[in-house]
Amino acid sequence: MRKCLCNGHLPFAAFCRTVAVFVGRLAPLFDLLVRLYLARVFFLSGLTKIRSWDGTLYLFTSEYHVPLLPPLLAAVMATSAELAFPVLLVLGWRARFAALGLFILNTVAVISYYPAMGELGLKDHLMWGVLLAMLLFHGAGNLSFDAWLCRKNTGACQS
Repeated sequence: MRKCLCNGHLPFAAFCRTVAVFVGRLAPLFDLLVRLYLARVFFLSGLTKIRSWDGTLYLFTSEYHVPLLPPLLAAVMATSAELAFPVLLVLGWRARFAALGLFILNTVAVISYYPAMGELGLKDHLMWGVLLAMLLFHGAGNLSFDAWLCRKNTGACQS
C-alpha cells in the first residue's frame, strides 16, 4: 500500500485511506469511460470520412498535408484506423496497440493540419493524446477483455 501524505494525523490518515480505497474501486470504471469516450470521438470521425469519401479525398489532397504519404493512402489509412481501433478500445482487447495507433494518428493530424485547426482544435487533440497515452502506459483496466484474458490464463497480469 502506498504511504499516505497525511500519516501522523490519525483521523485524517484514516480518511485518506478511505478515499484511496474508494478511488481505487472507481478506477476500472474510469478506465472504461475513457476508452468509450475516445472510441466515440475517433469512430465518429471515421464515419464522417466514409459518408463523404469524395470530400475526404479532397481534404487529404488539398488541406491535410500528411508527410511522406500520398493523399489516397493517407485517407484510407486514417479512415481504417478511425473505424478499427475504436472497436478494440470499446472491447478493451489489444487496447495498448489501439491506443498507440490512435496516438500516432492523432499526432499526424496535429502535424498535418495544425495551422487550420486553431487553438481550440489543438486543445482537443492534446487532451485526446494525453488520454491515449494514459491507456498506452497503464492499459485498459480491469473492465476489459485484455484483463479478463490475463486473469483466465495466468491470473497475474497488468492490463
